[in-house]
Amino acid sequence: EHANLGQRHLRPAPAGSYPAGESPLGVRQLIGDVWEWTASDFLPYPGFRAFPYKEYSEVFFGSDHKVLRGGSFAVDPVACRGTFRNWDYPIRRQIFSGFRTARSQDV
Repeated sequence: EHANLGQRHLRPAPAGSYPAGESPLGVRQLIGDVWEWTASDFLPYPGFRAFPYKEYSEVFFGSDHKVLRGGSFAVDPVACRGTFRNWDYPIRRQIFSGFRTARSQDV
């Protein structure tokens, strides 16, 4: 109802889908469809503690891995939330990733 997750459609949904998941600013589909690449290095947040184990994320910290946000259509809804970050090498394409473009409505 709020996002394209859980292998429901096995592909990104059309733009404007999932109005129930709209942000307070009117943006839709910030979660689901594809993991969105960021330019951010995968580094720990302040106060980071390894969970569930050190090798799950800590060994990937640094500038080689970039942050992905938002989850993809292949992610189980239980594992997806707005604060979760995924990571990978930017050259990889097998993780259902993409990017978001935006412009001001004033343009």
